[in-house]
Amino acid sequence: MSQNDHFLDHLSQLEHRLDEINQDLARPEVLGNPRELKRLGKERAEVEEIVIKLREYRSLRDRVTGATEILEAGGDPEMTELAESEIAECEPRLETLRAGINEILFPADPNDTKDVIVEIRAGTGGEEAALFAGELFRMYSRFAERQGWELEVLSSSETGIGGLKEVIFNLSGNKVYGRMKYESGVHRVQRVPETEASGRIHTSAATVAVLPEAEDVDVDVNEKDLRVDVYRSSGPGGQGVNTTDSAVRVTHLPTGLVVTCQDERSQIKNKAKALKILRSRLLDARIREQDEAMRVSRRSQVSTGDRSAKIRTYNFPQGRVTDHRINFTIHRLHEVLEGDLDELTQALIDAAAEERLEAAEAGERSARAPQG
Repeated sequence: MSQNDHFLDHLSQLEHRLDEINQDLARPEVLGNPRELKRLGKERAEVEEIVIKLREYRSLRDRVTGATEILEAGGDPEMTELAESEIAECEPRLETLRAGINEILFPADPNDTKDVIVEIRAGTGGEEAALFAGELFRMYSRFAERQGWELEVLSSSETGIGGLKEVIFNLSGNKVYGRMKYESGVHRVQRVPETEASGRIHTSAATVAVLPEAEDVDVDVNEKDLRVDVYRSSGPGGQGVNTTDSAVRVTHLPTGLVVTCQDERSQIKNKAKALKILRSRLLDARIREQDEAMRVSRRSQVSTGDRSAKIRTYNFPQGRVTDHRINFTIHRLHEVLEGDLDELTQALIDAAAEERLEAAEAGERSARAPQG
């Protein structure tokens, strides 16, 4: 069912509910009960708000549909010009209404405004996987630039030929988690590696984890639950060798989570970064547990929880990027790797909104079904 159909089906249900509320408000027992009168009055105001928007949406959509039929029929140039003008007038308002309706029906995830910590790790594929992990880091760096976000590398481990075994970085700015949360999962690349003499296409992978950055109020980490070990960090020879025990390994004893950080020369700074990552991992685990509980009765297409799931393929021979969760493909591989993720991100956001709508309607149908 399309989003248009979902909206109109929802309008029918809400109009029916509005009739029920108005009938209840006319009953003597309700008129004599101030608390019930107040409750129903508040519900009527909320339902009326969305009904008004949905009716306007239906009207505009019908106007666009009629104008489109005129264009497809061809013929009278004057009618064609009027139809084009009608579409140009209605479509921007439709987009605005669609966003507003989704916002009312499905309030934003409170975590969407949080900054994030992103962890990228090379997976199967050896050096080629590490090179791909490096390209993903560059892609997200460019995407962050386009969004006006700030990026700070918290930890990294490079390979000899310019790849990344692992990189952990912080993105801060406006609604970062809301636009990055669907990037979690296995990213797969199909191409001919530079080291492949025979020209065969190889498949490699890297994993991405996007964690909402936790504040102290989100996750309470007790010092007695931590084991902190310090050691001498490894690095390049010569002057780059760190001759002090500045590297830090923090173990969260209740969960067994381990975070290491050695990029800074200061033990205090490394510990602070490690604790930031640890808090975010603990908050992310809590969110994924809550999400899983909500998915018991349904299988989510747009998952932010299963880190082992293959979510996207970057196919170089065909120049395409495919997101497997929503069966969405674009043939703009180079632009995507340069950080132009807007089309992919919006498709995922729209799919998630439609999924929430389907879940809400399923819940309403279940609630209305006869019990017993």
